Parts: sequence; C-alpha cells; structure tokens
Amino acid sequence: MEQSVKHRNIFITATNTDIGKTYITEKLLDYYSLFGFRVGVIKPIETGVIDGVPLDGTKLFDKVKLLNSKMNLLSIDDVVPYQFELPAAPYVAKGDVQIDIENIKESIKKMEEYCDILLVEGAGGLMVPIEKNYFMADLIRELNFKTLLVAPSNLGSINDTLLSIEKLKSLDINFDWTVNLHRDADSFPEVTEPFYRDFFGDEFKIFQKSSVQIANSLIHQ
Repeated sequence: MEQSVKHRNIFITATNTDIGKTYITEKLLDYYSLFGFRVGVIKPIETGVIDGVPLDGTKLFDKVKLLNSKMNLLSIDDVVPYQFELPAAPYVAKGDVQIDIENIKESIKKMEEYCDILLVEGAGGLMVPIEKNYFMADLIRELNFKTLLVAPSNLGSINDTLLSIEKLKSLDINFDWTVNLHRDADSFPEVTEPFYRDFFGDEFKIFQKSSVQIANSLIHQ
C-alpha cells in the first residue's frame, strides 16, 4: 500500500445493524497503521450505551490509542459525541435531545488534526433516522466522504444489499462495498455468493479475502 495521500476520511456504513461495521473498522485501522498512516476513529452516534459506556466506541478508542499515541490526548466523548442508552434508532433513542450535525462535523474536524486517515463509523444502516426527516444516508452525503458499505453473508441478504447499493448510487455517493463473512458463512458459497459473482463480477469482494485490496482502494479513489 503506497502512502501517497495527505489525509483521507472514510465512512463505514452497513445494510443494517449488527452486520460487522466495528469489526471492519478495527481491521482497517490495523491495516492503515501497519502501512505507516496515523489513524483516527470517530463514531458520531452510538445507542444502546450500557452504564455510561458506549461499547463499540470504547472498543474502537482502545484500539486506536494503541496505534496512534496522539489519540491518548482525547476522550471517549470526543470519539462518541452522542451517546444514548436506549438500543434503538438515534431518532428514538435521543428522546428530546437534538442531534446537531454541525457539532458532528466539528468533532470530525477536531479528530482530523490527530491523524492521516480517519474512519467514521455510522449507526445502523443507511435509512436509520437521526432526526425525523434526516437519515444516516443524508449525513454521509453531507460529509461527502468515501464510503464503505458492509453487507452480511446470511440468507436473505441480497435484497438488503441491492437496496443499499441503489440508495448510495441515487445520492451520488462515492462508495465501495464488501461482504463481511460472518453469519451463514458455511452456506454462503452455495446460497448467496453465486448471484453476487454473476451480477457484480469483479466488483464483488469478500472482506476476509480482499481486505488489503479494499483498504487500498478506499484511500486511492
């Protein structure tokens, strides 16, 4: 991987919740750090926070502090600016709190000062509501970052993947996509993979088999 970019922000989204965004984000942090980049991470919104601890955000923060010592100057509140206890879509979980998109942008700008590559992990899927008429896809479009869509490997995932890809295209978002081989991994080659290979050709990539290629593509396109 050539270190030929001054700075890059990458947004990690998925077809739904519990698809593996945090797992993918951790792996990408490892790869970029291995190749000499100062890495950073931010998860602007996390719901399902337990006892005041955002579990995904904390996992990412602990990881990135090991890879970039400058991250030790920050706090978990910098990494996860909006934290809500209820395990629900942000619009529901936030109650009466207003999620200020400008505040999210400022948090991202602050984080950029400490890294070469910043990974931004979303919450849920593209159409998860942040405000009544503002969705995760709207945030991605407004930020205008290169995006990685993480798709699952379970039976029934084709529909969600195609709908998410069409949504990203309709918003003119620059994105790559990959399958996280997780659920139904044993049956995936027979049940789901044949369609992806026939329909997408070389565009189809399984993260566990093409992770370095995907990481490189995200910062050079």
